[in-house]
Amino acid sequence: MAQMRMRNTKGSNATEIEKKIKRGNALRQGSAWRGYRGLVPWLLVALCLCGVAMWLYINPLDSDITETLVHQGELVSPHPRVYTVRCSEDYENYKRYPGCTPQKCGRAVTDSVVTREEAQVLRRLAEKGLALAGSEGGASILDLHSGALSMGKQFVNIYRYFGDQIRDAFTQEDFQLYRVVRGRIQAVIAETFGLNPTLMYLTKPTFFSRINSTAAKTQHDEYWHPHIDKETYGSFDYTSLLYLSDYGYDFTGGRFVFMDQNGNRTVEPRTGRVSFFSSGSENLHRVEKVTWGTRYAITVSFSCDPAHAISDPTLP
Repeated sequence: MAQMRMRNTKGSNATEIEKKIKRGNALRQGSAWRGYRGLVPWLLVALCLCGVAMWLYINPLDSDITETLVHQGELVSPHPRVYTVRCSEDYENYKRYPGCTPQKCGRAVTDSVVTREEAQVLRRLAEKGLALAGSEGGASILDLHSGALSMGKQFVNIYRYFGDQIRDAFTQEDFQLYRVVRGRIQAVIAETFGLNPTLMYLTKPTFFSRINSTAAKTQHDEYWHPHIDKETYGSFDYTSLLYLSDYGYDFTGGRFVFMDQNGNRTVEPRTGRVSFFSSGSENLHRVEKVTWGTRYAITVSFSCDPAHAISDPTLP
């Protein structure tokens, strides 16, 4: 009988111990869940902050931009989108060339002059040429006309410096496409502004540019300063840019900004897009700093003065 009571006591104790263990496990699990549940709001906040940071990284805010003239995702075709602006009084101080000197000033954008495929070929040409050297800062140029190529903190003549290597980088077909595209750009500028294309002359500097977010090492790398092409270069009467990469995909920042008295207006680069404008002070402009990736473009400029004419480049 005593033995039976002892066995019952042991069984009762075992049952109590088991209940306590279960209660302890339940309490620990509940405490752990409450801890995790407390972390959930913080995790959601952290995810939201990361999302905002990523959005700002891809789409940097620029409080100076009051209007986007053309977005990257738009296709401006078949006719250019033209924005007329009043010609500046600066032209009174320059010699006039009938049939060419701006009578109607403005800016325009078109996606129908150069195909995306042609722009990609020209970008590869730029990549191959700039791969031979390049600036230590964020901006490098390649001028096929003069041969100027960024190298470190200076420039070299690509034709003399690299000699026979040039034919490994470039082909006759590359140069032919370059000439054809230049001719199309000249034609659309003439048609848009009512000019005689035979009285427009290709002028220097006309060049490829590669811009990334590397810190500037010399003044040649500081591409972002506001300027007027007619004052900066003298020979320019009409400026154009052919974009060889896509804003928001290949790079961020790097938009082209017209700085008007009543606000700034921007063009977002798109591969194959041509933006062009009269070069006087009516079109004060700058390029945003590139914040990520690499921006490729070609600047093609024209003069009304035959004394400033240059020839199309040829492969040596």
